Amino acid sequence: MKANVVRVHECGGPEVLKWETDELAAPGAGEVLVRNRAIGLNFLDVYYRTGRYKARLPFVPGNEGAGVVEAVGPDVKDFQVGDRVAYVDPLGAYADVLIRPASRLVKLPEGIDEVQAAGMMLKGMTAEYLLHRTYRVSAGETILVHAAAGGVGQILCQWASNLGAIVIGTVGCRDKAALAEQAGCVHVIVREEEDFVEAVRRITEGERVRVVYDGIGADTFRGSIDCLAPRGMLVAYGQSSGPIPPFDTQVLSFKGSLYLTRPGLFHYTSTTDELRQSAARLFEAVRRGAVKIKVNRTYPLREAAAAHRDLEARKLTGSTVLLP
Repeated sequence: MKANVVRVHECGGPEVLKWETDELAAPGAGEVLVRNRAIGLNFLDVYYRTGRYKARLPFVPGNEGAGVVEAVGPDVKDFQVGDRVAYVDPLGAYADVLIRPASRLVKLPEGIDEVQAAGMMLKGMTAEYLLHRTYRVSAGETILVHAAAGGVGQILCQWASNLGAIVIGTVGCRDKAALAEQAGCVHVIVREEEDFVEAVRRITEGERVRVVYDGIGADTFRGSIDCLAPRGMLVAYGQSSGPIPPFDTQVLSFKGSLYLTRPGLFHYTSTTDELRQSAARLFEAVRRGAVKIKVNRTYPLREAAAAHRDLEARKLTGSTVLLP
């Protein structure tokens, strides 16, 4: 069988994404052949493409997707031909057909289609562990979410709001404020118009917040620390503006015995049970309407470079999906 893939031979800009055709072997022991129906686009893909995150060259980028099982290898008991499935790792999603470890697949329930799944697996499961396991958000508490109009941000804000939290969201420009409001933010701060640290102190009447979810990185890191109440936690889960510069941890003590964590999804889904429990919690939240997944843009997989350019230019909101 032949597979069309997008491959990176050298790290760099979107132009390094090359369309190629491979010979694909039959699935081996513990493996499943999946025909992708949709592939998720994430900043994580950009990090790998540029070399910020390391992968052995050449490689096929992409971590999440959804499709249909076309063949199963020996010893695979959990899946059969025709099952609708989704995944969030390992690398290699930018393909129309691919081999996946059966242990890293989840079955899609009724009511969730493949395009929706590809737009929410990585982002939604990130929101799941951030809200339920990294810091357990409680009803009535005020939290701060940066990039509230982004893919993770919109899911995070909706879910936190459903849990009863009072969500303060930041957005980069006025055009994105309405999206943050629709996602459940009680207060929206436009970072290009006002200092978000001062705004948080005003909104909370000087109390500040117990947790900040920061997926932006370099541009917001210092300010996020200043938004925390004593013994609060900064959850620095991404770096879309660039890596966080070297930091003196003594500051955490001076600012109120603060906590700082840099979590990653793959450490929260390292076992098959953790993976499937996280996915099940996400699917349940979506099916009962606590979280609504909006796939606002699609691109043909062959045009992955254009999708990367628009993602880096901040032209995209919500979830974006590549279609084989």
